[in-house]
Amino acid sequence: MNVSDDYRNAWESYWRDTSDTPGEAIWDSDPSLAAEPHSELLLPYADTALTVVDLGCGNGTQTRYLATRFARAVGVDLTHAAVEHARRATPQGAVVEFEQLDLTDTDAVRALRERLGDSNVYMRAVIHQSEPAARPLVAAAVAEIIGTEGRAFVVELTSGSREVLQRAASGPDGPPPKLRRVIHHGLKPADAADEEIPHLLGAAGLKILASGDTALPQTEYMADGTRIDLPARWFVLARE
Repeated sequence: MNVSDDYRNAWESYWRDTSDTPGEAIWDSDPSLAAEPHSELLLPYADTALTVVDLGCGNGTQTRYLATRFARAVGVDLTHAAVEHARRATPQGAVVEFEQLDLTDTDAVRALRERLGDSNVYMRAVIHQSEPAARPLVAAAVAEIIGTEGRAFVVELTSGSREVLQRAASGPDGPPPKLRRVIHHGLKPADAADEEIPHLLGAAGLKILASGDTALPQTEYMADGTRIDLPARWFVLARE
């Protein structure tokens, strides 16, 4: 399976219409609020000599941080436009690379793992907005890439995020600009049910080593000036 044309085009158009300004994407939070604390949860379980692969890397903000904690960092994203953003934002000489990859393309995912060897995975909020038929394949991609030696950190929005987003969208002036762009491009955050995520991970042959509740800070604010923080759950994973 590959993702639908509508899904791919929605993400291509979103990133094509997004500037290189840090934080313009609503989820493009500073690594101090994302990859840094997430790394602290993953590192007790992970071999930092292995490569870390950032699945759904977007413009690479988190990937560039991960490159400071692991021997090598590779960011992959479905869209050409996101990968181009990531490459433009990466300083020359940085030990990080980016490439286009459809996580539902099992042959391409397997080829990546064969090239990199067993790797660690970082995946922030990808399953919850994937098309329903694609979600098992995304979970399977995590399992494929980590092999027997790698470990994964996966964090996904919970159903509570829908209420937060609905509240943000119903302000007196409608959705704030960054959220309005997400809606305009037809992206669907927090679309998966809470129980679906651990079920998908288990069905992919992944075992949960640790988990907990958290929030994913956004770069947008409510009408009253408070930051939009989306309820989420994190998992540290290994192959069964």
